[in-house]
Amino acid sequence: MTSMRINPMKIILGCDHRGKRIQDWILEHGVFQQYELFVTGDYCSDFIDYPDIAARVAWEVGSGVYDRGILICGTGIGMCVVANKFPGVRAAPCHNEVAAELSRRHNDANILCLAGDLLGERSSLVIVEKWLATPFDRGRHTDRLEKIKNLENQNYSDVLITEYPEKNCLENIISESNISVYKKTVSGVA
Repeated sequence: MTSMRINPMKIILGCDHRGKRIQDWILEHGVFQQYELFVTGDYCSDFIDYPDIAARVAWEVGSGVYDRGILICGTGIGMCVVANKFPGVRAAPCHNEVAAELSRRHNDANILCLAGDLLGERSSLVIVEKWLATPFDRGRHTDRLEKIKNLENQNYSDVLITEYPEKNCLENIISESNISVYKKTVSGVA
């Protein structure tokens, strides 16, 4: 018997200026009704560097503050590169729903990276819906993820952070970029 989730999954969503159109489309279409959603980067069409948004979302997901994250930039690649620099993050750039499904089933991807310039609105919506709905298959994939965790422990053993530090490079990036995090209530789920 599988355990039922009592609290809604917590998701953090972020984009740069090239992902804004796709982010707005996804937000308008009620994909997140059963989830607790947070959106980072409250701005209109201002230019913003993707590493700033990706660092914020990746830290939040990697440290366990949020269950999953979604990042959107021009290609999805830049956000993915940055996100995968953080321990505990398994970010995947997905350009179709098959990749989205397999990233969840086989890799337990916890951050989805989308291409704002390369994907249409409807395709992005389908990818997000598939990614959110797909469970991790466990089994042989669990052993592989354990190997990834061991590599992280070896490579990051001196730099793993358990609490948000007072004076930290990430804090400087966030404050210099005027990135804000705000809570968006979706269908009564706060």
